Amino acid sequence: MTIIHSVEDLRRHYGATAEASTAKVTPALTPEYRRMIEASPFVALATVGPEGLDCSPRGDADSVVRVADAKTLLLPDWRGNNRIDSLENIVRDPRVALLFLVPGVTTAMRINGSAVVSVDPDLLTSFAMEGAHPRSVVVITIREVYFQCARAVMRAGLWDPARFVAPGALPTPGAMLKAAKAGFDGDTYDSDWPGRAAKTMW
Repeated sequence: MTIIHSVEDLRRHYGATAEASTAKVTPALTPEYRRMIEASPFVALATVGPEGLDCSPRGDADSVVRVADAKTLLLPDWRGNNRIDSLENIVRDPRVALLFLVPGVTTAMRINGSAVVSVDPDLLTSFAMEGAHPRSVVVITIREVYFQCARAVMRAGLWDPARFVAPGALPTPGAMLKAAKAGFDGDTYDSDWPGRAAKTMW
């Protein structure tokens, strides 16, 4: 196996960067970038902490983030499993990266920046949904924003219904839990999940 050990060797291997690859990077949202971000109901949030890296999916009924201004995004933290891996990382190391997807659109959006975790009561209340509000809001300061070319999503056929995996073709969460922890009642977990999710979506 041939391994590359330096940035110089890596650059030589890949060659020059195309002009559009650097021209697309801006330090704040342009009107066009804002439209893309606001159309996204899903983002993957990457954080880093002393234990290593973490990447967490985040989704919402409408836009997954609120654009406060051209340099600031607000990401509500809705109910989940209380692992708070991403939040623990942010309070110790503010660096974050985000990858936004828009259903049916092959162009993704990327943001790198820093974040803090806010529990300001007025801010939490401003995100109220069905009588509930998020436990916290991640306030993201943009350092750079740019679009990702469509090749990855196109190669994956991500939005092609013909590529969708049939229900029941993969292990259920309960089955995976049972395999991870001997004696875990995966069948009950799966049967209870629809009702539990309906009561704890927000």
